[in-house]
Amino acid sequence: MAEAHQAVAFQFTVTPDGVDFQLSREALKHVYLSGINSWKKRLIRIKNGILRGVYPGSPTSWLVVIMATVGSSYCNVDISMGLVCHIQRCLPEGCGPYQTPQTRALLSMAIFSTGVWMTGIFFFRQTLKLLLSYHGWMFEMHGQTSHFTKVWAICVRLLSSRRPMLYSFQTSLPKLPVPSVPATIQRYLESVRPLLDNEEYYRMEMLAKEFQDKTAPRLQKYLVLKSWWATNYVSDWWEEYIYLRGRTPLVVNSNYYVMDFVLVKNTDVQAARLGNIVHAMIMYRRKLDREEIKPVMALGMVPMCSYQMERMFNTTRIPGKKTGLLLPLNERYGSAQHRAWLSANDPAPHTGQGRPRQRPGKAGSSWVIECAVGEPVPGWSRGKGGAPCCPALACPLASVADVLQHLSDSRHVAVYHKGRFFKVWLYEGSRLLKPRDLEMQFQRILDDPSLPQPGEERLAALTAGGRVEWAQARQAFFGSGKNKASLDAIERAAFFVALDEESHHYDPEDEASLSLYGKALLHGNCYNRWFDKSFTLISFKNGHVGLNTEHAWADAPIIGHLWEFVLGTDTFHLGYTEAGHCIGKSNSMLAPPQRLQWDIPDQCQAVIESSYQVAKALADDVELYCFQFLPFGKGLIKKCRTSPDAFVQIALQLAHFRDRGRFCLTYEASMTRMFREGRTETVRSCTSESTAFVQAMVEGTHMKAHLQNLFRKASEKHQNMYRLAMTGSGIDRHLFCLYVVSKYLGVSSPFLAEVLSEPWRLSTSQIAQFQIRMFDPDQYPNHLGPGGGFGPVADDGYGVSYMIAGENTIFFHVSSKFSSSETNAQRFGNHIRQALLDIADLFQVPKADS
Repeated sequence: MAEAHQAVAFQFTVTPDGVDFQLSREALKHVYLSGINSWKKRLIRIKNGILRGVYPGSPTSWLVVIMATVGSSYCNVDISMGLVCHIQRCLPEGCGPYQTPQTRALLSMAIFSTGVWMTGIFFFRQTLKLLLSYHGWMFEMHGQTSHFTKVWAICVRLLSSRRPMLYSFQTSLPKLPVPSVPATIQRYLESVRPLLDNEEYYRMEMLAKEFQDKTAPRLQKYLVLKSWWATNYVSDWWEEYIYLRGRTPLVVNSNYYVMDFVLVKNTDVQAARLGNIVHAMIMYRRKLDREEIKPVMALGMVPMCSYQMERMFNTTRIPGKKTGLLLPLNERYGSAQHRAWLSANDPAPHTGQGRPRQRPGKAGSSWVIECAVGEPVPGWSRGKGGAPCCPALACPLASVADVLQHLSDSRHVAVYHKGRFFKVWLYEGSRLLKPRDLEMQFQRILDDPSLPQPGEERLAALTAGGRVEWAQARQAFFGSGKNKASLDAIERAAFFVALDEESHHYDPEDEASLSLYGKALLHGNCYNRWFDKSFTLISFKNGHVGLNTEHAWADAPIIGHLWEFVLGTDTFHLGYTEAGHCIGKSNSMLAPPQRLQWDIPDQCQAVIESSYQVAKALADDVELYCFQFLPFGKGLIKKCRTSPDAFVQIALQLAHFRDRGRFCLTYEASMTRMFREGRTETVRSCTSESTAFVQAMVEGTHMKAHLQNLFRKASEKHQNMYRLAMTGSGIDRHLFCLYVVSKYLGVSSPFLAEVLSEPWRLSTSQIAQFQIRMFDPDQYPNHLGPGGGFGPVADDGYGVSYMIAGENTIFFHVSSKFSSSETNAQRFGNHIRQALLDIADLFQVPKADS
């Protein structure tokens, strides 16, 4: 095979006359160029580390300070106030570079100047950190900015005006503050008041007061201590206990999807579209490695934390083995073993008093429990953005944790097509392959007539099934030989590519087309995605693409940043020929993609089939309803003098009440990236104000002015809660960390046990957009991506993501489970439509034709 020959730099043969060497010039050239490229990357990282380390200073500013010091000396002005002379006296005497007075004087001035320069950098950084700790600007009304905030804004702009690199602001970002316990408990009680009757609320108040007075002070001290020591007091525990310790399948439960542009189409040629997209992704990775991407800035001046971007490429989630003595691998909340432990150790056993603490899973599954601390947990009740209780912390029995494996570089992608795996190199020597070359490589795979090897076709189902089964199979069958080599090729790839044989797109005349497109991205056929990779790039036969993204390494806005760059670069920079192919000429001498080889025994094939059946049952149970809301978008919502997000969230409350006849605990994800290593916080969208508005709307007897007043109160309340969450004063991350500390200390709390058992039956998330200005949306209004979605958080609940896409449209992705008789995604979607229209009618907002 050609690739095998090129992989060998030299061969030798031992003969009676000696050793005969045969050198391959082409292979040696590639080895040489690869080494040069590797050293270039090292030097770039060193340079970036220096520039990042001295920001907002620069080598030029250092030279300016030295020149100023030397110049003042020649003018007989001692700006050092005698420090240069003192440094000169302290320099060692004798032979060498210090022997002349001029040299000693210059060296002393250089040392002094460097000290002044570094002191200035430290001062500016600390000043910027202090300025960025101020969040009062978020709570001021538009057009009513205080003089203090105006001065603050000028100072921030001055200190951050020099062109920053991606990570330049990391050390200047403030730490996430630990809220006070009374404030968190007060906000918690306020959030559950509309969900409880008077008796239940009084009971919860008593539990909260007991916790605040007796247990919480001790837990809070440990948490404050951690906040002093750690960069972020939440993020490491959140990643480990909410994501990596999850044992249930990633598919549907944790991974989420992202869609392509749906109103425009660049090409029908599958390989050509993939060539451009992959090339654009590697261009983005190169910018990421060189830190050439501008940090995301709120209001154009307040930097957001960028640390989540570090693991975007070359990252795989490795199924974990036993790590400690926590929850048993095959047990969850509600199991006999768990109930026995609770009865012996929990001062408030799960006896069913008050609201139910547990709920049964679907047929064939163990009981599960949910909690109210953040995003749905991918191993315990669900996974994508919400918050179930961590079983890994509850019982001192046994548990496992996955590991995120991140490599500094990868020069290939792994590709799946028709049950076969391939390895495609992205570089020729040190040169990134052009889009036309990549198109040729992908077309070679599409044209390859070979059949899958035994067990190969559904191999990726292992990543879609239970984590324990996958970890055991990985250790037993992929630890050596060709299986290990091929698995390494996949896990060490920059990302995973799936070449599908199906065609999916959005046809506005066929509403179901968008939902089918979303289902294909969310789970595919359960064995044509590698769900462990940081993301899988999915290419459909008609040229449309999409992503399936693993959640542990980062949150949705991070992958959204990449996706905006890729789609913009593909459309407005790379382009296509009239025939739909990539621009340029391909190099036919490139070695073809390498077919990965497997030796999968019958026992492993049985595990693969079992994992496939588990994943298929999950996928078949998901009802996904995606639709485009056309009557209006954020342009007309703003005429109601409210934020678009608050408008949609209140509409969701109205729609849910009409759908279920009751209110429920509602989750909305907000970000905390204004703090170093911040990820997300929960906004509890079901408030007393929103429920008052919904009840008045349903009654239908109130005057329009009264309804408008109730709506504005609900909107103001929601916006204030969102601001509090973004500025570190949320509820759920604080309670989650107190819960973690309590388990480490072996302290039981009836209050935390109650809080962490409350289910999120409505989990919502707004999708970020236009983080990068790759094009003018006003000039290209049809270049819209509908965002993406995720599976339902609770078995009897809904998952809703939405993108307020431009001025005139909103996209919704609604998920539920067929197995629940109480939910129906399409029915709920129709309620959302009607709720939006009804609220708009209150303000007499003119609407376009649906």
